[in-house]
Amino acid sequence: MATEHVASGPDLISVVILLAAAVVAVPIFKRLGLGSVLGYLAAGLVIGPFGLGFFNDPETILHVAELGVVMFLFLIGLEMEPSRLWSLRHQIFGLGLAQVLVSMALLSLVGISLGYPVGTSLIAGAGFVLTSTAIVIQMLEERGDLSKSKGQKVMSVLLLEDMAIVPLLALVAFLAPGGADLTFVQRLTGVAIGLGAIIGLVLAGRYLLNPFFRLLANAHAREVMTAAALLVVIGAALAMQFGGLSTAMGAFLAGVLLSESTFRHQLEADVEPFRGILLGLFFIAVGMSLDLTVILANWQLVLISVLAFMVLKSIAIYGTAWAFGSDHVEALERMVLMGHGGEFAFVLYAAALAVGLLDPTGSAVLTAIIIISMALTPLKMMLHDRLVPKPVKSTDGMEAPDGLSNSVLLIGFGRFGQIVSQPLLARGYSISVLDTDTDMIRVADRMGFKVHFGDGARLDILQAAGAETARVILICIDDQEAATRIAQLIKAEYPLTPVFARAYDRAHALALIRAGADYQLRETMESALTFSVHTLDYLGDTEDTIEQVLDEVRRRDAERLAMQLTGDITSGRELLLSNLPPEKPGMTDPKPA
Repeated sequence: MATEHVASGPDLISVVILLAAAVVAVPIFKRLGLGSVLGYLAAGLVIGPFGLGFFNDPETILHVAELGVVMFLFLIGLEMEPSRLWSLRHQIFGLGLAQVLVSMALLSLVGISLGYPVGTSLIAGAGFVLTSTAIVIQMLEERGDLSKSKGQKVMSVLLLEDMAIVPLLALVAFLAPGGADLTFVQRLTGVAIGLGAIIGLVLAGRYLLNPFFRLLANAHAREVMTAAALLVVIGAALAMQFGGLSTAMGAFLAGVLLSESTFRHQLEADVEPFRGILLGLFFIAVGMSLDLTVILANWQLVLISVLAFMVLKSIAIYGTAWAFGSDHVEALERMVLMGHGGEFAFVLYAAALAVGLLDPTGSAVLTAIIIISMALTPLKMMLHDRLVPKPVKSTDGMEAPDGLSNSVLLIGFGRFGQIVSQPLLARGYSISVLDTDTDMIRVADRMGFKVHFGDGARLDILQAAGAETARVILICIDDQEAATRIAQLIKAEYPLTPVFARAYDRAHALALIRAGADYQLRETMESALTFSVHTLDYLGDTEDTIEQVLDEVRRRDAERLAMQLTGDITSGRELLLSNLPPEKPGMTDPKPA
């Protein structure tokens, strides 16, 4: 089924096949709960040389797709202001260095135990130390943990691992036959070139980038700004490559230098589309690179090595995490998330192959081990999330509800709930407030609000909070499924108590109505109508006309909800058309602006 035309180069057919594979595989895998990364890897395996054979040279695609990782690190750097990065220095050079050294020591034992030379075993283990930055950051982003404390710790380790590629490549040169003959001056020259590349990039970012983008912005050419953003990312990566450093590290450093720039958001918007496409292409290329022939010929060695590497690295990660103050839950999650090899191992193994430390079969086996461990990571995280109970937030100092009795029970004291409470408190109504966010509860306490810790989806908590005697219960949380469950529980236990609920969108509003909510309001409905009122007023409509239009919009919205509940509106087109109120006689014509 392989064709020379398709495999010959990056023609339109090749592009169509790559895009089609991603479009088909990723939604299926995400629907199955396996994540987008595994979907890309599977797509690459299917269309690669050991699947349907549409592509015979995945290395070419991989070199291009590595730009996705580079751009990903640039965007992460934009979020890392220098002061914030400086605050992580102890984690980077403490936790990160400890994890790398402990992992390297343990993983080297695998090759030695299998009878390989010490030098080869050391390089093989070192490659597995380098976690996949692309996979980990993608999964942290999907889980919403990237900006949290545990996500920052993982980022610190990843940054140290990116920097570790430099001494590891130097180690390859030293261990290679004849490598020990390198003079001290030659080694010192290599270090000086690397430091010079970093210093040059820092100076360029400090004194040149802002004036450069200001000059381009004055030209008012959007496409030039996009080209300039790509130039900065790729140029920084290239500068680091010339200095013998990691390209991803160069892009990250460029992002950090621009994190306080006035053009930061413009750069982020320009680079983001390229990052998403190229990062997906990177994972597809990794899937293509999986050599099934080598795996089948050495399946016992591959199986033993994958298990041994993953187990020993997991032990090292858990141990260092615990030693640096992480609790069991966080250490376990980091162990599952980072217990695999990464894309920089391919660079290390290629260098070792070039100098004779690895033979072609050994390099292919190690590459297969890395790819298999990368592919297993989303599956491990899925099992972790299903088998390990979610951590219960510390409730130290939090007061649980007990025997409360007030006019209103308010569940959820976020931005929406806080605004809802203000008119009620102004009118003198007594309110019992429940929430599970301990940080928010402490902030509310400092502001003089009494918020009790408790999950509104538990009947015992509702009883203790006074649901039985409340005149009305307000559900103001932003979790759609939880809000619907709470409404169902309250109406089942207290059917005569009115339930008012915050809805996320129309579908959620319908779910709340079916759950028995007496009143629901989509969280953006009234704010959007108020916004439109000011727009109509600015355009010159009279106050009577605006009020008439708003009444008509609200009436038709209520009618549409009723029609959807009974199934009279089934198609999206019917819903869209019903959203347009007809012009009524007597309406004032809009005045020209």
